[in-house]
Parts: sequence; structure tokens; C-alpha cells
Amino acid sequence: MNNTGVLVVSATREEAAHVPDGLDLVVTGIGKVASAVAVTRALAQYPAERLPLVVNIGTAGALHAHHGGLYVPSAVLNHDFSSEVLRSLGYPVRDVIDLEGGDGTVLATGDSFISDAEVRDALAARADLVDMEGFAIAFACAQLGAPCRLVKHVSDHADDSAMDWPTQVDASARVLADWLRDAL
Repeated sequence: MNNTGVLVVSATREEAAHVPDGLDLVVTGIGKVASAVAVTRALAQYPAERLPLVVNIGTAGALHAHHGGLYVPSAVLNHDFSSEVLRSLGYPVRDVIDLEGGDGTVLATGDSFISDAEVRDALAARADLVDMEGFAIAFACAQLGAPCRLVKHVSDHADDSAMDWPTQVDASARVLADWLRDAL
């Protein structure tokens, strides 16, 4: 562990390919379960009174045509969770997490890879961006009391262009690394 007080979290090695040296890095794997477990495991290695700022870097699909570039969401929601049904049955659920220091955008997280324009348009009524890890990372941090920031770079428009993600990820990784150098 480093002494910077920052833990960088990425779903894939490709998204973290250009993270500056000297920062703690956890590569979680893709999806909510893998990322929640990896972040929880990593935070358990720190003293409870000195939890780092967790910075989740990664790519995201834009849910609106005018979105592109880098975003630091102010809220993240769990989009593929049956919140309304569970609430109607009397079970409280947390499916939205507000994040400090954001830019006003909303990130939707789910385990589904969004590459269908119809699904994208339905999500666009609730959010600006979509990914597969952000909510789980923010939830793990909230449960353990660690501060969290999500930093996402648009790699596609959550339609058939998403299938080109492998060729776009390095450009996003470079932008995310620049943000880390400038912001931390």
C-alpha cells in the first residue's frame, strides 16, 4: 500500500494500462459482484481509521448523443435491480448513491452490456452514462465508510458502437491516467 491515501480501482487491466506509478491499483474484473468483492477485500487491508479515497476509473457508454469525454458523476444508480418490486413488498433497498464532488451527471450501473439503442434510450430517461461496476464500488465504499469518486470516459454510445469497445479502450485509458495525474 502507498501513502497517498488513494486506491485506484478499474474493472480491466486495459482501462488501467496508463495509471501513474506509485498509486495503489486494484483490477476487479467485470461486473457488480466481482467489483464489490475486490473493493471490499482491498479496503479490508487498510486500518479502519485511514481508509483511502477510492477512485474508480473506467469506460462508460453515453446514453445521450451529446455526451462525450470525461465525467465525474454526482450520482450512481443500480439500473438492473428490481427496486420497485422489492419496495412494494415492503423491503427497503438502496439503489441510488449520491457522490460528492461530481459534475452533475448520473451513471447507471448494471451487469448487462448495453449495445442496443432501445435499451439505451430507456436508460437515458434516468441517467447520462452506463457502466458495469460503478454502483457496486460506490456501495462497498459507503458500507465501509471510504470516500469514493467515479471517473468515467465515454468509449461508445451504448448502441452497436459498443461492440467496438476493445479498440477504443486504450484512448480512454490515456485520458483517465491524465485525469489521475492532474487531479491527485
